[in-house]
Amino acid sequence: MKLKFTYFLLLISLFFYNCKEKEYSEKIYDKPVIVKEAPSDFLSPEEAMKTFYLPEGYKVELVASEPMIDEPVAIAWDGNGRMYVAEMNTYMQDVDGTGTNRSISKIKLLEDTNGDGKMDKSTVFIDSLLLPRMILPLENELIVNETYSYDLWSYKYTDNDGVADKKERVYYNPNRRGGNLEHQQSGLLWNLDNWVYTTYNPVRFKFKGGKVVVDSLDNMPSGQWGLTQDDMGIMYYSRAGGEDPAYGFQQAAVYGDYNPKGRLAEGFMEPWPIVGTPDVQGGPKRLRDDNTLNHFTGVAGQEIFRGHKLPPSTYGDLFIPEPVGRLIRRAKVKVEDGKRVLYNAYEKTEFMASTDLNFRPIMAKTGPDGALYIVDMYRGIIQESNWTKKGSTLRPVIIRKELDKNIGKGRIYRIVHKDITPDKKPQLLGKKAADLLSYLGHPNGWYRNTAQKLIILKNDVTVVPELIKIAQDNTSIFDGIFNSNKDLGIERVHALWTLEGLGVVDKGLIIEKLSDEDARVRRTAIRLSETFLKSGDDAILSELEKLIDDTDIEVVNQLALSLRYSKAQEATNILNILADTFSENEVVTHAVQESLKKDDSELVKLKELISNRGLGDKKSVLRGYDSYKQLCVTCHGPDLKGLPTEDGSLIAPTLIGSPRVMGDKTILSKIVLNGLIGPVDGTDYGIMMPLKANSDSWIADVLTYVRAMNNEGGVHKNVVRDARKESEDREDYWTLEELEK
Repeated sequence: MKLKFTYFLLLISLFFYNCKEKEYSEKIYDKPVIVKEAPSDFLSPEEAMKTFYLPEGYKVELVASEPMIDEPVAIAWDGNGRMYVAEMNTYMQDVDGTGTNRSISKIKLLEDTNGDGKMDKSTVFIDSLLLPRMILPLENELIVNETYSYDLWSYKYTDNDGVADKKERVYYNPNRRGGNLEHQQSGLLWNLDNWVYTTYNPVRFKFKGGKVVVDSLDNMPSGQWGLTQDDMGIMYYSRAGGEDPAYGFQQAAVYGDYNPKGRLAEGFMEPWPIVGTPDVQGGPKRLRDDNTLNHFTGVAGQEIFRGHKLPPSTYGDLFIPEPVGRLIRRAKVKVEDGKRVLYNAYEKTEFMASTDLNFRPIMAKTGPDGALYIVDMYRGIIQESNWTKKGSTLRPVIIRKELDKNIGKGRIYRIVHKDITPDKKPQLLGKKAADLLSYLGHPNGWYRNTAQKLIILKNDVTVVPELIKIAQDNTSIFDGIFNSNKDLGIERVHALWTLEGLGVVDKGLIIEKLSDEDARVRRTAIRLSETFLKSGDDAILSELEKLIDDTDIEVVNQLALSLRYSKAQEATNILNILADTFSENEVVTHAVQESLKKDDSELVKLKELISNRGLGDKKSVLRGYDSYKQLCVTCHGPDLKGLPTEDGSLIAPTLIGSPRVMGDKTILSKIVLNGLIGPVDGTDYGIMMPLKANSDSWIADVLTYVRAMNNEGGVHKNVVRDARKESEDREDYWTLEELEK
C-alpha cells in the first residue's frame, strides 16, 4: 500500500511538473536576413536592445550603462544585492593597445535604491587599479586581483559611503604573472567545497577566521576568462585561445583535468550568429559564405544558470557568451552513462544574438533576483594587442570598420521572462548565522551559495546542531517538486558542506548519509569521507564498499574518484571490483585508473625524469613546469602534444619531437619572444602570441621544461637575453621561413 501511494505521489508530481513546463513552452525567433557587412556605429542602449533576438517570452532589461559604467568586465553581488563592477578602463583604447598598463581602472559599487531592477546609484569603490580581473565579495569586504599579479587584496569601507578606505593584502606571491592580457587568471569562485578557485593558477584558497589558507593542486583544469559551477560544485571552464567553449566539467577539479571525447555533441562547436563577423582572428577559414562565424573562438564568462525566475527548463543550463560572434549559446547538460555531454538547446540557432557589431557579451551571471545577467563590454575591438599587430588578419579589418574608435562604454542587462516577476533585493548581510540556515534550500543557487559562504565566514558553531538536523533529514526528493520554496536534497548537500566549512565532519553522520535517498547527498557523503581516508582511518571502507552496486552511476563514479586517497589494500580491492564491473563505462574506468595510480602523479613522474640532472637544472625544469601549466597548456596541451579540438585537429603544433624545440636554442628563444605566424610543418595554426613581456629567466625555465620533456638539455637565461638583444627592434611576429634563413 505504501509503495502504491509513493508511485501515486510521483505521478501527480510529474503531472504538475510537466504542466508547469508547458506553461513556458518556447518558440525560437525567426532569423533576420544576415548582413555580411553591418555598420559599426555606436547605438544607444535602447537602440541596441532592439537588435537582440531571444526566444518567445524572453526579454532584455537594461540594468546599467554608460556613463554609470565604462568598459565593464566582471560583476558580483554582496549579500544585500549591491553590485560590484570591475572595469578595464585602459583596455584596447586604440588598435595598438597604447597605455594599456596604466593603473587607472576602477571597481564601482552600483545600487538599486528604488527596487525597480535598474541601478540608479554608482560609487567608485576603488580607483587606480591595473586592469582588475577578479572580484569576490565576502561579508563586509571585497577580495580583488589585478592583472599581472597573483596577489589578493581585501578592500573595506568603514564609513558607509561606498568608497573603500581600508586595504590589506591577504595573499602574497612575489612573482609577476606572465603572459599577455588574454592569458591571465580569472575566477575567484567560492565553490561548494568551500575552496575558492581561479583559472590557470593551480592554487586554491580558503577564507576562514580572518585567515587565508592556500593549497596547490596537481593537474587541475586551467581555463581562461570565466569560471562557473553547477549545484554539485562541478566547475565549467572555457578557453578562447583554444577555441574551446566548455571543458573540465566531468568531475570536481581536485581530481584532475579530464576531457573525454564526445563531451560536446556533434555540431556543438558551430555557432549561429545573425550578423557577419569581419573581425575574427582566424581569418577567412573561420567564416561561412555569408561571412558569419563558423566556429567558437572568443568564448568567455560562461555561467551555469541556477536561478528560479526564468522557465524551469533553463535551470542547470550552461550559457556561453561568444563576443566575437555577438551571441550567447544556451547548452543543455545531459548525463549519458556517467558522461556529461553538452547540446545546443536549439537547432542551428542561438539563445541570444545581436546584429550590433559592438555587442560584446563577456560574462553571464545568475542574479540574486533569479534572472540571468549579461555583461556587455560594448566596444569595437575585443581582441587584445598581441592579435592586432601589423601583419595580423585583424588589423586591416579593425581599421576599415573603424572599430578602434568605439571605446568608453558598457552595458549590463538582465534577461527575464514576460510571465515571471524577478525577486526583490536580498537582505542577507547582518543576519545571524541561525537566520541564514533557511536559505540553504532556496530555489535560487545564488542564495544557497551566499548563505553557506556567510555562515562559514561568521564561524558561528552554535548552528552546528541545527545543520546536523537538516542533514539527517531523509525526505524523498519528490517533495521538492511540491514545495516550490525548497529542494530538500540540495538543502542537505549544503548543510553537509557548511558543516565541513565550520570544521565538523562527523563520521557517524557521513556513514548515515551514504545511504541517503538522494543520490546527490550520497555523492557528497563520499567526498566528505575523504577526510577519514586521508588520515588512514580505513574503517569507513566497509561502508563505502556497499555503494559498488549503487543505482546512480554518478555515485559509483564518485566512489572511484575518492578511493585514491586510501592506501589500504581494501580500497585497491574495491577499485579492482569497480574496474571489472564497469569495464564498459568510459567515465568510471578513467576514475578507477587514475585512483589506482595514487601517488604516481604527473609531478612525481617529472621528478623521476630529471633525477639525474644538476640541482640548478632541476629547479629550472620545475619552475618551467609551473609556468607551462599556467599559460602554454591552453594551446599546446597538458602532454605538450598540441590541444586537440572535437574534430581531431590541433590548436597548436606538438612540442614533443619538434625540430624547433630540439634544435637551436637561440631560434627557439626568438620564437617565444616575438611569436610566430604562418605555416608550421605544412599546417597553419594561426598566431602564436609573443611572450617578450616575461623575464629572461621565466622564458628560459619554460624552454628548459619543454626541452626536458624531449630529453634535451636546458636553456640558460643568457641565451634568452642574447636572443632578445638580437631582435630588440623587431615588433612583428617571426615566420619559420625568416628564422630558417
